[in-house]
Amino acid sequence: MGPPTVFVSYSHKDEDWKDRLLPQLRVLELEEHIKVWDDRQIDGGDTWYPEIKEAMAEAEIAVLLISAHFLSSPFIRDEEVPYLLERRAREGMTIIPVLLRPCPWSTVDWLKNIQMLPRDGKSVAVDFKDEWDTPFAEVAELIFEILNDPNYEPPAPPPPTWLAPEKVDIARLPETGVELFGRSAELALLDQAWEDDATHIVSLVAWGGVGKSTLVNRWLERVAADNYRGAVRVFAWSFYSQGTGERVTSADQFVAAALDWFGDDDPAQGSPWAKGERLAELVRQQRSLLLLDGMEPLQSPSAEERGKVKDPALATLLTELARDNTGLCVITTRETVSDLVDFSATVRETDLEQISAESGRALLRVGGVRGMDAALEAASRAFGNHALALNLLAAYLHDIAGHDVSLAEAIPDLDIPDERGRHPRRVMAAFAARFGDGPEVDILRMLGLFDRPAEAEAIAALRTAPAIPDLTTHLQDLSEADWMRLLENLSAIGLVAPASQHNRDILDAHPLVREHFGQQLRDDFPDAWREGNSRLYEHYKEVPAQEYPDTLEALAPLYAAVAHGCAAGRHQEAFDGVHWKRIRRGREFYITKKLGAFGNEVAALSGYFDRPWHRPVAGLNEVSKPLVLNLASFALRSLGRLLEAMPLQELGLEIDITREDWNSAAISARNVSQLSLLVGNISQGIAFGRTSVELADQSGNAFERMGERAVLAGALVQAGRAGEAGTLFREAESIQKEMQPEYPRLYSYQGFLFCELLFDQDRHQEVQDRATQAIKIATQNNWLLDIGLDHLALGRAHMAEARQGRSGDFLKAEDELNLAVDGLRRAASLDHIPNGLLARAALHRLKNDFAAAHRDLNEASTIAERGQMRLHQADARLELTRLHLATGARDQARSVLAEAKAAIKEMGYHRRDKAVAKLTAALADG
Repeated sequence: MGPPTVFVSYSHKDEDWKDRLLPQLRVLELEEHIKVWDDRQIDGGDTWYPEIKEAMAEAEIAVLLISAHFLSSPFIRDEEVPYLLERRAREGMTIIPVLLRPCPWSTVDWLKNIQMLPRDGKSVAVDFKDEWDTPFAEVAELIFEILNDPNYEPPAPPPPTWLAPEKVDIARLPETGVELFGRSAELALLDQAWEDDATHIVSLVAWGGVGKSTLVNRWLERVAADNYRGAVRVFAWSFYSQGTGERVTSADQFVAAALDWFGDDDPAQGSPWAKGERLAELVRQQRSLLLLDGMEPLQSPSAEERGKVKDPALATLLTELARDNTGLCVITTRETVSDLVDFSATVRETDLEQISAESGRALLRVGGVRGMDAALEAASRAFGNHALALNLLAAYLHDIAGHDVSLAEAIPDLDIPDERGRHPRRVMAAFAARFGDGPEVDILRMLGLFDRPAEAEAIAALRTAPAIPDLTTHLQDLSEADWMRLLENLSAIGLVAPASQHNRDILDAHPLVREHFGQQLRDDFPDAWREGNSRLYEHYKEVPAQEYPDTLEALAPLYAAVAHGCAAGRHQEAFDGVHWKRIRRGREFYITKKLGAFGNEVAALSGYFDRPWHRPVAGLNEVSKPLVLNLASFALRSLGRLLEAMPLQELGLEIDITREDWNSAAISARNVSQLSLLVGNISQGIAFGRTSVELADQSGNAFERMGERAVLAGALVQAGRAGEAGTLFREAESIQKEMQPEYPRLYSYQGFLFCELLFDQDRHQEVQDRATQAIKIATQNNWLLDIGLDHLALGRAHMAEARQGRSGDFLKAEDELNLAVDGLRRAASLDHIPNGLLARAALHRLKNDFAAAHRDLNEASTIAERGQMRLHQADARLELTRLHLATGARDQARSVLAEAKAAIKEMGYHRRDKAVAKLTAALADG
């Protein structure tokens, strides 16, 4: 075998310098062994890589011609340099960087640690512009010295400072550009946050396109080069969307995938809150780096709750990590995460806004735009100092003769807000005008149909014949080579994302690009919009190998089918054939009961409304509309979003009454009554409870007549109207006895409500008798909620008897209340879990186990607060008052009781008047 290879790499924009270096290298008589590669070698697709890998594997020396073009090449970032650095670390390979022109090379960690030629910070183009052969001769002499010195030994690879992590999954992060100007402070902040044990979360906030994801990717590259600096696990997720935050999305798939990846035994088990807590605990068990990209679709856009995380599992994860985290969570989002504002000691939020005008000038200059510094900075300001806008602008001007920055003034403005991407979308519109009615615009419009990366199969479904007018007309007769060339050109411009190093079969673009061309397609070419979505609906519903997929990941294509079916106006088909049949599996309610994916359910159901959560679309039939309303209300209620669920129930009631469906109307009125109670509107709960009774009587359905009376009675109990409640319970029990003579007493939820009244009347033995009978029925039918509630009734009764008998024997109560809390958790009943926790907290207090009492009380308070459950919040304050009294914290007790009194008075929660009076007297005695 001949002499070893000298590997030379450069950007194709530095062609002239390569031609000046090669004659110097040929002096070494290595002409046959000089392998020269530039970033155009990727034109041949995947066929080039084995060749370059072979050349790099043979080489002992790599010469890198450094310029801004070189540093910004995706080929250099994704393939060549990582491999060379790996060989340098493993085998001591010699890398010789040669600085052609001034560029920010010193900000690149791997480069600043290698001796640059020419030395002393000089560059070939500036310091040797009239004697360029001098530095290249120095390069040749160094190579000659290395290859001809028999005693030469490459430098030993530096010992690793950190061990490699156990697990890394960063494949879901989006591909981004490499230009990063004016972000050294932010990179330093991330470095510092990782080293600072007191920092648990870093939130990077800015509008779309200013470089949040690029910043994270660049920092992650630096950290990865150092074996992730001690991280044991690294997990990344990107919440792809069209970028507006208006589309209803879900974190269910993230939560399920993360729980599984971090080692949870049963990711589908438990309420959303419980899942978030378990995930937080798993994340902080070992030092972990968690990266959550593009989180704004999961945040509320409303003025009242702006920035609040809508998904309870994700919200719980973030607040738990803010409290305690051994590693670091990095968030990128367009909105401040309002859930984290109370954690200023452990959460660092950085508002990236735009880059500086000086950085914008550098970005334009590197992109080949010509002009005086002042003119370039003025152009940067005119385009909002917006990184994406300036990258696109540089590409746009580079294709105009002269590349002068003054040409930017001809680009028309757009009448849209800055926060909706006004500046980058100006340049997108200019590119569209330049392309005209051609294949480039067709490709961009196709991407506008997606709210996520597009798989090759989905793109093929759109491109198949016959052509879709105004969408795929110009793509029908393209050869594969022409198609790839178009994608490469759009990628070079920045309108299409670079090919993913993790999955080369997907096509993606920046969310603002998708949003811009998607909106244009929807508004200007509605027929093409509908037909494109219709084809994707047909495609995605056939993707799963199984008719009934059984995991969230496997169900993802069906959710995509529902979204595209709704966008195509095929609401009824999507609901009947995909959503109801294959996702929910009819009355089996698979997605919520088996997988607990309430967020996914909410996201899918939003497509059946003209806007969330207004009215069901006209495309649904009259039978499906109230069903969709009830499903959406139930899912929102399960997520603790009670105020959003309430109007849906009221609208469902309105529709049921219009259709004279008295049975459904009674159920809808009952649901509104129960929701009203939970949010603390007791008078409204009673009013709708009375309506539900009237409607049930009108329906003639005995079961509903019984059930609605019990629910109204339960509402009257909360108002302290025990006499009226008792009359209604006796009426309900009389109907129950007529329906089922073998079960003469109320049972199930209705029986639990009756036990609540009996408990308030100190009829503890009767509560035990009724609950003991009811639990047998519930167990036979495996009614998880009823089992939990019956254990709760028994636990309370046993606890009260132990107190009254002053025996102090709380063993029975403890057993029952533990079973109650566990059962309510299994039933994922957020409405009732606080009841179980508060009862158990009281038991812990009576046993002087104050730490356990605080744990249960804090959890109950958190659930109640997150779910806007004001009755539970008031009960939690009363129990906290008792706990403060038990521990001697009388001042705190007075403060908390004052809050409870005010809330109880405002709500008319007179059931608690006796408890308030007793606590007031206890504090007065002190």
